[in-house]
Amino acid sequence: MLEPGNNDELPPIPGKRYFTIGEVSELCAVKPHVLRYWEQEFPQLKPVKRRGNRRYYQRQDVLVIRQIRGLLYDEGFTIGGARQKLTGEEARVDTTQSQQIIRQLRLELEEVLRLLRR
Repeated sequence: MLEPGNNDELPPIPGKRYFTIGEVSELCAVKPHVLRYWEQEFPQLKPVKRRGNRRYYQRQDVLVIRQIRGLLYDEGFTIGGARQKLTGEEARVDTTQSQQIIRQLRLELEEVLRLLRR
């Protein structure tokens, strides 16, 4: 996953499962209203909503937000351009993961076939 250069200046992400919007705001140096707006613009951002419609972000969400922040603020992408870049990267990651899963399944099936032939 792309890691923008200025993320080195951001605080480390604690080892928690869920983060509130206030915590994510501090971790990513982005105001809460901007995070809520980005949820509408980037389909990758889907925080869990619990009672009272409170948002709880996971570690992966925080990494995506930092990536979006880097694209918009550091690299000068527009919202549409950043959305396209993220979508393109997701497609490449999905393809690579699919290929790895297929290779692993093939190896396991070949092993089963060898066992059956004995």
